[in-house]
Amino acid sequence: MSSMLEKGGGTFKGIKLLLCENPLPPIDEAIAAAQAEVPQSNYYTEPFSEPLLQSIADSIGIPRRLVHINAGSELILRQLFDRLGQRVHLLTPTYPLFPEIAKCYTETRLLPENDFAFDLADLEIPDGTTLAVIVNPNNPNGGTFDMAPMPNLLDRYPDTRFLVDEAFIGLAGQSVAHLVPKYPNLLVTRTLSKAHSLAGFRVGYAILPEALADDLNTHNDAYPLSRPSQAAALATLQHEDKILERGIRLHAWTEQLAAELRALGVRTYPTKTYFFLADFTPHDAIELAAGLQKQGVFIKPLGNPTLGSGFMRVTTALPEGNARFVQALRELL
Repeated sequence: MSSMLEKGGGTFKGIKLLLCENPLPPIDEAIAAAQAEVPQSNYYTEPFSEPLLQSIADSIGIPRRLVHINAGSELILRQLFDRLGQRVHLLTPTYPLFPEIAKCYTETRLLPENDFAFDLADLEIPDGTTLAVIVNPNNPNGGTFDMAPMPNLLDRYPDTRFLVDEAFIGLAGQSVAHLVPKYPNLLVTRTLSKAHSLAGFRVGYAILPEALADDLNTHNDAYPLSRPSQAAALATLQHEDKILERGIRLHAWTEQLAAELRALGVRTYPTKTYFFLADFTPHDAIELAAGLQKQGVFIKPLGNPTLGSGFMRVTTALPEGNARFVQALRELL
């Protein structure tokens, strides 16, 4: 797989189901806050987006020095892999960026016959691994891991850094961000692109051991966010109750969409998020995606040879968009 599978569609005018974008717009408070800052955009933000940095630290209950903010979490992930990704261990299938940017990697495969579930207590890390990556909730299937075994893993493998990517933690799953001050080998990355609907604002952050956080803050732009982006992020984080309510609504749409696909003979796998894996076998995902794009639906095949040619990750659209997607599928299948 290549992370390029995650790109594209920015100018597509139909239904976009390929980027795990939230179909709901930013909350009203975020839009208003961003608009209010536009006239002040001739000025920089506070260095290192200090108000947002402090807000994040306070919400997790950690020292502010452990937080690093940047323009999207992908940039942070690339920098962490550049520093620590000599020998990586992945739980696959995973976010396609990771196999691409790891210098070399081993893998623990999550199996479709187990609905891609896995007990982290059974995770074995190969000798010499510099970075082990756990995505929770996992992308591309949307399932979560029980994170209770995490402290034991951190103790068992003190020479391995564990990166927990919590890009979708606003939707489901147990966060381990509060454990970072206790474990020097734990790193956590997050984004406001997904549950918080701020993908276009490009706000990502990481909770890191002090030395690593200092390293990234020292070697990055001191003004990583625009004023509207920072304002939208601050406003959104002040209304997590709304984000949780929207997440429940998104998941309901996702479950309904999965049920409609199953009625068409498509196998779907359990999810706690607003996306899921679907196996269209015996149909070829590349051919289906091409046919769907002609009908105004932009989706891409998973491109994972281990799983086979029938797999696609499906993201919910708004209900009317889902109805159009199902109708287009019905004609193709």
